Amino acid sequence: QVQLVESGGGLVQPGGSLRLSCAASGSIFSIYGMGWYRQAPGKQRDLVAHITRSGAPNYADSIKGRFTISRDNAKKTVFLQMNSLKPEDTAVYYCHAFLTEVGGKTSAEYWGQGTQVSVSS
Repeated sequence: QVQLVESGGGLVQPGGSLRLSCAASGSIFSIYGMGWYRQAPGKQRDLVAHITRSGAPNYADSIKGRFTISRDNAKKTVFLQMNSLKPEDTAVYYCHAFLTEVGGKTSAEYWGQGTQVSVSS
């Protein structure tokens, strides 16, 4: 069974930094795109950043220049380095991956359980 497990969330003051990690495990044949979404209370879940298997990143306008996405294909892990955090970055952050399981005929998307990021003084 495939699992995505996030870590690294927490409470930080405005201007601070956090680094989120998401490790994929299970019977995985290949992982394609990986990314991070976030959902604030009462709002929809929005894309924060996405990275292709070859490492090409794509960012939401609201976090460009502050967040950096990266991945380690050998460790099946995606990271999100978040700098210059603002109160409006407060949300539950979800890891997302598009992958094929061993023996699978098609690719599918998977989600992590979410990790809370709170930015407050």
